[in-house]
Amino acid sequence: MSSFFTLASPDSKKVSIPITLIIFSEYSSWFKSQTTQEKNWLESNNYTGKGFCLLPNQDGSISRVIYGIPDNEDFFIAGDLALQLPSGNYIIDESSSKKALSTPLTHLNFLISWGLSCYQFAPYKTNKTPNDNPLPILVASSQNLIDEAVSYIDSIALVRDLVNTPASDLMPQDISKQVDQLAKEFDAHSQHIIGDDLLTQNYPTIHAVGRASVHEPRLINLTWGNEKAPKVTLVGKGVCFDSGGLDLKPTSAMRLMKKDMGGAAHVLGLARLIMSQNLPVRLRVLIPAVENAVSANAFRPGDVLTTRKGITVEIDNTDAEGRLVLCDALTEADSESPDIIIDFATLTGACRVALGTELPGFFTQHIDVANNLSKSGNSVHDPVWQLPLHAPYQDMLKSDIADTLNSAPTGFGGAITAALYLQLFVSKETHWVHFDVMAWNNRKLPCRPIGGEAFGIRATFEYLNQRFR
Repeated sequence: MSSFFTLASPDSKKVSIPITLIIFSEYSSWFKSQTTQEKNWLESNNYTGKGFCLLPNQDGSISRVIYGIPDNEDFFIAGDLALQLPSGNYIIDESSSKKALSTPLTHLNFLISWGLSCYQFAPYKTNKTPNDNPLPILVASSQNLIDEAVSYIDSIALVRDLVNTPASDLMPQDISKQVDQLAKEFDAHSQHIIGDDLLTQNYPTIHAVGRASVHEPRLINLTWGNEKAPKVTLVGKGVCFDSGGLDLKPTSAMRLMKKDMGGAAHVLGLARLIMSQNLPVRLRVLIPAVENAVSANAFRPGDVLTTRKGITVEIDNTDAEGRLVLCDALTEADSESPDIIIDFATLTGACRVALGTELPGFFTQHIDVANNLSKSGNSVHDPVWQLPLHAPYQDMLKSDIADTLNSAPTGFGGAITAALYLQLFVSKETHWVHFDVMAWNNRKLPCRPIGGEAFGIRATFEYLNQRFR
């Protein structure tokens, strides 16, 4: 992603085309101070301060870009400008309105959103046409600014890439390879408990969900950072494809199930951001990676499984498998008494019904954590929404023959009952946050193409940064 940026130099500043940022509300007053030639050009192009307009030099070349923005705090401030401008070098015009450049985050967010808008997932395209018009390059004032922007862009792009990759090329062993590469890049340590070793080392529900696949289930473990630093543990649901198991999904519900490892993608993207920003924590990442397939040895509705914690679970629905792989990983995460456990999962359609596809819901029993996480999300324009761990709904998970059901027979409150199930595997005193995310853009938005997407990782990183930096 760094190829979209270049460091400012005396020469680059001279040849770069300035982008003048104007807040919508300031356009009228700004317009009055422009030359007659510029006023006439803007009016003849029906430009009213929204979007962009190219101003020409006398020779017809581009003099500068006028770019109207609603405010200076939007994280996606650059929109899709990088996809709309001609190739060449561009630089933010320091003579932009004072209000437009009044926050130091404007430059950083402009770089990040510029890079994110350039994201493409095209490894499977065979009819690629030669790029005769390369994407424009943004000139930045410092290498530190570029490095920070790239750390965010690469982390979000990692989430998108993993979620977009077809299940044929992203099974548990492939997630293992991704983790090994990340460990090598950041001098971390990775371990993998694979196949029947899950039974030997007491991860029975991960094994039960994944045993029907030809791709062996596994628990992936990455550790990084000073062992004496505060412990932050991330847990990500890594169901590489979810057929629903014996409770088979209908065709329409199965179509996008390559994204059911979106939780794993999120924690890897967040881990990359934490490590690249050198957050002073002891990071641990746990990913239970499986394929929920159909075979003669698939687990069945009505089966009773004994979890790593010893809690027995009657299977109400084999399509509620994500919480089964997560519960063993959460038990392991909790055994170290970390300062905080944060899990991400594409867990329930009920959360999407409640909040839509673009607003991630989260659950926690700790009010301070919830409030600070919400504030952090708002401050970086990555909103997250707390949903209730409504204890009376625990009755919906009662089993006649085991300690709990894995899924409530009723569809009401499905995101809550799923979170209540997971809560059984985390100590009350442990700071724990559970994210239920879509991991997918259903519609095209500025800087956000249709396909895999990261939700809530910037909010979470900002929370961790404020708490532990």
